[in-house]
Amino acid sequence: MSGDGEWTSGDLLTQALSGDRAAFAALVRAHQRTVFSLALRMLADRHAAEDLAQEVFLQLYRNLSALSSAAHLAFWLRKVTMHRAIDRLRRTPRYRSAAPEEAEAAASESPESDPMLERRLRALVRELPPAARAVVLLRYQEDLDPAEIARTLRMPLNTVKSHLKRSLAQLRERMSETAEALT
Repeated sequence: MSGDGEWTSGDLLTQALSGDRAAFAALVRAHQRTVFSLALRMLADRHAAEDLAQEVFLQLYRNLSALSSAAHLAFWLRKVTMHRAIDRLRRTPRYRSAAPEEAEAAASESPESDPMLERRLRALVRELPPAARAVVLLRYQEDLDPAEIARTLRMPLNTVKSHLKRSLAQLRERMSETAEALT
């Protein structure tokens, strides 16, 4: 327990490893936003992301004894989420129609943001191949450096860097095409 009376992820992990179900539930609550967010950005489908997050936490429960620290737990959750998402994407069609919830979400975005630009960028990221999409999301959503991404995805560092370089170039090109088409 930390000095302010709050449990840290390390404390919760220790308690969960000793069989404390409440501590495991607290671990899930502490990490569910990150897991769901990564799954949602990868799969672009709320229900599929919820299912994937459930699978990840079930796998965590089964493999809890393999984790040694809170940092290892966070790494493991990102790795498993991204690998499961990539596997799902490889099994599903590449393009899908937009869900009605997406239109509602776009209508409720803050006035400081540019919802059309953000929506277009999210759509372009979804068009990236699964591995490249995972690299981009881990870099810009999770703020991981290329070396951490390489470890998370079990990918050579130079492959991560290549994915980043090619993906960013592709996204810039497609965004400029969109801007030219609007003028």
